[in-house]
Amino acid sequence: MAEPAPAPGPFADLDAFAALPRLAGLALSPDGTRLVTTVATLTADATRWRGSLWEVDPAGQRPARRLTRGAAAEAAPAFTPDGTLLFTSTRPDPQAAAQPGEDAPAALWALPPAGEARVVGTRPGGIANPLTARTGDLVVVTSSTLPGSDASADGPASDAVRRKARAEKKVSAILHSGYPVRYWDADLGPGQPRYLAAALPADPPAGERALAAWSDLTPAPGRRYDEASAVLTPDGAELLTTETLPRPRGEQHVRIVAIPTAGGEPRVVADEPGREFGALAVSPDGRWVAALAESVSTPTTPPTLRLVVVPLDASAAPRDVVDGWDAWGGAPQWGPGSDELFLAVDDSGAAPVFRVEVASGRVTRLTADAGAYGSLQVSPDGEHVYAVRSAVDAPPAVVRLDARAAGQEPVALPAPAPAPPLPGTLTEVRATADDGSPLRAWLALPRDAGADDPAPLLLWVHGGPLGSWNAWSWRWNPWLAVARGYAVLLPDPALSTGYGPRFLARGWGAWGQAPYTDLMTITDAALARDDLDASRTAAMGGSFGGYVANWIAGHTDRFRAIVTHASLWALEQFGPTTDAAHYWSREMTAEMVAANDPAAHVERITTPMLLVHGDKDYRVPIGEALRLWWELNRHWAGDPADMPHRFLCFPDENHWVLTPQHAILWYETVFAFLATHVHGVPFQAPDLLR
Repeated sequence: MAEPAPAPGPFADLDAFAALPRLAGLALSPDGTRLVTTVATLTADATRWRGSLWEVDPAGQRPARRLTRGAAAEAAPAFTPDGTLLFTSTRPDPQAAAQPGEDAPAALWALPPAGEARVVGTRPGGIANPLTARTGDLVVVTSSTLPGSDASADGPASDAVRRKARAEKKVSAILHSGYPVRYWDADLGPGQPRYLAAALPADPPAGERALAAWSDLTPAPGRRYDEASAVLTPDGAELLTTETLPRPRGEQHVRIVAIPTAGGEPRVVADEPGREFGALAVSPDGRWVAALAESVSTPTTPPTLRLVVVPLDASAAPRDVVDGWDAWGGAPQWGPGSDELFLAVDDSGAAPVFRVEVASGRVTRLTADAGAYGSLQVSPDGEHVYAVRSAVDAPPAVVRLDARAAGQEPVALPAPAPAPPLPGTLTEVRATADDGSPLRAWLALPRDAGADDPAPLLLWVHGGPLGSWNAWSWRWNPWLAVARGYAVLLPDPALSTGYGPRFLARGWGAWGQAPYTDLMTITDAALARDDLDASRTAAMGGSFGGYVANWIAGHTDRFRAIVTHASLWALEQFGPTTDAAHYWSREMTAEMVAANDPAAHVERITTPMLLVHGDKDYRVPIGEALRLWWELNRHWAGDPADMPHRFLCFPDENHWVLTPQHAILWYETVFAFLATHVHGVPFQAPDLLR
């Protein structure tokens, strides 16, 4: 059977898809009149995406306008109290002696309401995550700094001198004294992320250059701070951040601390033995810190994620704002009156926006649609909430919500680029699990699928495992498959978030049980439709979804092909080698590992498998793919030339495979492999891989 021709449009052309603008993040000016987002577009040589800053009109009257046009990527927008826009970039500084390139450390730039952007801060290790207060001219940034270095610009102990010495001697070695040593795709060290503070310099006279004089708030970190959870108090007197402390036996513990920006020792704001904190937000009146508190899991107890508030003066312990409400996916934002919080939380295949009254715990769902919202910004008058909205069938876009209205539809604001037309439609599939639990999935369908021409089905299993198919994905985009005639099933099995603690607990420590049977049940329900072809099916998954793909391969031959990306294969091997072994050790006992190990079932695998892995993946190390590939070869008794399995390895990619041309090759290889086994087309590797 011939493979169908792709439907017209950008989803049929991988180069055109890669060139689509990609919007992310949101910053609101203090007076509420300006919204800024980041839009990534493809560079001229199509080898990377480069971000630029765009302004979106909160009133929805003016078209979006581009603010920056640097030769390098711009990121991390943040407004100062006077309306100046800060951002980071490696673009060349016209007043600097040397002109940095694409790989130069990022500097801090300031773009006034009127005029050109200028550099206001540099560091040898680069600058990231600028933070500003509601009042004053203080800015706090994060900068990677070598151990033992001071924050001065020169001298034998300076960061610049020490970095130069390592570079000249071509030294990349790191001496570790504790755990962890890696994170996702980065080695931890030798640089340490430090918080630096400075008063923003005034605009200098013509021909002069004024740079921030940094003071080091964390000169001897010793512990790990998470800049993603950092926030300044309204007056800028303290920096609130999470601090990770090492514990015996490789464990670690996360608490909230306050660091004085004028100098001094950190103080503890919240510390609970059984919970860890993140996603901090300080109330406008400076009295409260809102956060998400995740309980420490055990092999029999999955984590909970609660919205909490704690007095900034640490006079009381953190209080759950809403009893029993899991806030998976949330990031709280205060209303201007310091009496309510707004956050988007996973809920039944969506991530709607909720308003929460802090005193009573009353929760109001503001959005009625199936969108997934993020980057919430509350207007200074408390009347509106701005957000980035996406959905399985809608790429990210900036929208406006009424902060008081329940069950509303969002108002779309003028976008930097129009949304591309989809090659199909989205619907839902529902079923009931063996234990009576309700199951649901999204189903993306080609427009011409019908009883006379049913579409082959691809089962896509999400990662996490604590997650949900509820948002747009540029990396795992079902519409590329739909454009090629496939229907794509996106289920939320046991362990998925947004369905309550019992649903999550059904798969805790038992990955090969309820998650697997849920997926088979929802697949059967989908294939009962007359517009799907039950004789032509395949399964795919990445990360935890790759684990499930491997488990499926060893437990059923119902699928014609299986694609397993960044997958867990040998659980006993994976646990001690992942970058977060301390977290893994909390979840499964040795008995649970043995009972849920895909590697124990390799002899039963008959379905052709495509393995994909990046060598820079530290969350699921490359050893998982190498071992799976060897065992597939070892158990293939036929002619090696006839072995149906394939292994696509990216030596310099991470968990996701992110660079444009590699992402294109990923899709080309996946679709070629599926065409062979679903449609019977002879396998033909992409041109660059032949």
